[in-house]
Amino acid sequence: MAPPPPASAEIDAGRSGSLPESYRSVAVPAAGASFWRRLGAFAGPGYLVAVGYMDPGNWATDIAGGSAFGYTLLSVILFSNLMAMILQSLSAKLGIVAGCDLAQACAEQYGPVARVILWALCELAIIACDLAEVIGTAIALQLLFGIPLVAGIAITAIDVMLILALQRFGFRKLEAFIVALLVIIAGCFIAELIFARPEWAAVAAGLMPSSQIVTNPAMLYIAIGILGATVMPHNLYLHSSIVQTRSFVQDDVGRRDALKLATIDSTVALALAFCINASILILAAATFHTAGRTEVAEIQEAYQLLTPMLGAGLASTLFAVALLAAGQNSTVTGTLAGQIVMEGFLKIRLPVWLRRLATRLIAIVPAAIVAALYGESGTAQLLILSQVVLSLQLPFAVWPLVRFTSDRKLMGGFVNGPVLKVVAWAICFIVIALNVTLLAQTFAG
Repeated sequence: MAPPPPASAEIDAGRSGSLPESYRSVAVPAAGASFWRRLGAFAGPGYLVAVGYMDPGNWATDIAGGSAFGYTLLSVILFSNLMAMILQSLSAKLGIVAGCDLAQACAEQYGPVARVILWALCELAIIACDLAEVIGTAIALQLLFGIPLVAGIAITAIDVMLILALQRFGFRKLEAFIVALLVIIAGCFIAELIFARPEWAAVAAGLMPSSQIVTNPAMLYIAIGILGATVMPHNLYLHSSIVQTRSFVQDDVGRRDALKLATIDSTVALALAFCINASILILAAATFHTAGRTEVAEIQEAYQLLTPMLGAGLASTLFAVALLAAGQNSTVTGTLAGQIVMEGFLKIRLPVWLRRLATRLIAIVPAAIVAALYGESGTAQLLILSQVVLSLQLPFAVWPLVRFTSDRKLMGGFVNGPVLKVVAWAICFIVIALNVTLLAQTFAG
């Protein structure tokens, strides 16, 4: 007996495609074409998603974790990345099989009150992420060109408009721009690790979990910040939408092939994100923790110390170039995620430039105030706090995602199998448990 078809055709009747201007705009070769040609056509969305896993917020938590605790928190980065791979594959599955993004699915499956609450929480996460991008880009401009921090924060209101112009050239050009910046970031950190010469045996040991991560409140705070910086809640909305830019055959065979290719794309991209995140923490551990500089937690301080401590003139410059590239990359994906969330939840379409400028201004105001009053140390704490806020919002994105992809009525024969369902729900409850622990320890002082 054939599996029941997904409900996407029924849903599509009352809804336009996600990101209408790019919906099914990228042609995918027919099933008779070679595997590599079809994979090449699908390659791209995973890298846009991976950007969110290496934004400036990651830098703050990874530097703080590496300098304070050495290689211990590498296991948290690894565990977070494995969770991200599973969750992003579920996100792609929702978009490909059900024909809707996560925001649209929430709007259709939940009542108006729940819908507004989920939208508000997601907007908060996007603002927190944007806050990290604003601060990270401003810091990079300060380090590279000597622009004052507050002025750099103001400049970020302009750079977002320049990035948005890329969309006029088509979605594939946007993806190519993202990949080019990722190559720059990866190249910078390969050079940094050559300069730092970490102890690779200690790195391997750091990939094994340690109980003190949970028992040490300071370590747990950074660990949950890493989790929030790695598994980005708005990325789950983003991925379920941008996989729909591919024009694949809309039948079970076509969906199964699309799902396989999209999963390969996102898994490879997230493996690259893991390597870059791990490199940041390894660099901080090998350079600062080993030398007893366990207090280094600010990006600016790390920049100033890298060249003298590593004895390499390019070390600090490469660090700042990679930071600027990371901030610009995150700006692009934040723009798309904000558009998807507003259109999906509220069915409100605003000009993209207006939507993005409003979000950016909301992030600029607190960042500028903190920079003016408290300087570099204040912005460093704000960066880490923004990642904890992201982590606290994560369950409200993960729960509906797991629920929808486990719903046979919505997913048909593509519904999560028993093992995947158990793993997905386990990830959901682990995220919730970690957040409850963080809140309990925070309120307990």
